[in-house]
Amino acid sequence: SRLYFFIGDTFRQGTNVNLPEGVIACSLCEAAAQHPELVDRYYGKLAQTDKDGTVALNTALVQDGFFLFVPRHVKIEEPLQIVNLMHGSHDFMANRRLLVVLEEGAQVRLLSCDHTLDKGNFLTSTVNEIFIGANATFDYYDLEESTLNTHRVSSTFIQQESASNVLVNGITLHNGYTRNNYYITLAGEHAETHLYGMAVADKRQLVDNFTFIDHKAPYCTSDELFKYVLEDSATGIFNGRILVRQGAQKTSAVQTNRNLCTTKEAHIYTQPQLEIYADDVKCSHGATVGQLDGNALFYMRSRGIPESEARMLLMVAFTHDVIEKVRIEKLKERLHKMVERRFRGALDKCAGCRICQ
Repeated sequence: SRLYFFIGDTFRQGTNVNLPEGVIACSLCEAAAQHPELVDRYYGKLAQTDKDGTVALNTALVQDGFFLFVPRHVKIEEPLQIVNLMHGSHDFMANRRLLVVLEEGAQVRLLSCDHTLDKGNFLTSTVNEIFIGANATFDYYDLEESTLNTHRVSSTFIQQESASNVLVNGITLHNGYTRNNYYITLAGEHAETHLYGMAVADKRQLVDNFTFIDHKAPYCTSDELFKYVLEDSATGIFNGRILVRQGAQKTSAVQTNRNLCTTKEAHIYTQPQLEIYADDVKCSHGATVGQLDGNALFYMRSRGIPESEARMLLMVAFTHDVIEKVRIEKLKERLHKMVERRFRGALDKCAGCRICQ
C-alpha cells in the first residue's frame, strides 16, 4: 500500500510508489496550489456547515488535508493508507480534511487509521467529502485505536452517481469519546451503498454513530449493519435514518443494529428510522440489545473452557460478520487478530499502522 501521514494536523508524504497516470494524491494545500480548478469545483460542496457546528468549526480552523483524484476508468490496484497520529506532550486539537473525487468508472480502496501515541488530552476533528462518479467503485475503511483521553468527531459526506458502488466500514477498537457522522446520498439510478460499523468499548468509553442514507434516485440499494460490544461502564449510541424520497421507486434498503451489553453498567441507546415517500420499495430496519448467551457459556464451560475464554469467544463471534464485509483480504485477516487481542485486553494502544500491506 501507499502510505500518507498526518502528525497532528500536519501532512507528511509517505512511501513513494508510482500511481497510474492522471491520479493526484497529495496534501490539500498542494492540490489547491497546483490544481485550483479541481479543488474549487468540489471543496465544501457536500459539507453542511450551516447544519453542524463541528463541521463549521473544522472548515474555519483546518490548515491542511488529503486530496485524492482518480480520473475516468483508472483502477488503483493497491490500497492507499492514511495514518493519523496524535503525538505531543501538550493538550492538542487537530483539524483534518479529506477530499476524494472518483470520475466515471474509477476504482480505489482507501484505509484511514487514527492512532494516539501519548496520554495527553487530544481532540480530532475530521471532515471527509467524497464524490463517486457513475460506475465507480470506492471502499473506505476507517479504523480508530486511540486512548481514553482522545475525543474524536468525524463527519463523512458521500455523493454517489448512477451504478456506483460504495463500501464504508468504520471500526472503533479503542477510544475515549467518539462521534462518527455518515451522510450518504444516492443521486443516480442503480447506485449501491454498503455501510458497516463496529465498536468495542469498555471502561468509560463512549461511541456514537449517526447515519443518514438519502435515496434520491430509483433502483438503488443500501445495506447497513452496525454492531456494538460494550463492557464495564461503556456507552454506545446508534442513530440511523434512511430517507426514501418521492420518485425513488424500486428502492431496496436494509438497516440493522445489533448490540451486546456484557455488564449491567453498560448502556446502549439505539434509534433506527425509516422515512418513506415512495410506494414501490422494499425496506426494513431493526435493532436488538442482548447479553451473552448463558446456555452457550454453560456449554463451553462444561467442556473445560475457562469462563473468560468462553466470553471472549462469544464476543469475537458476534463481531465476525462486520469484519467479513472487508474487501481487502490482508486487512480482514489483521482485523480478526486485532479484535481478538482487544477482547483479551492486549490492545491498549496502537497495534501497528501498516495494516494493509
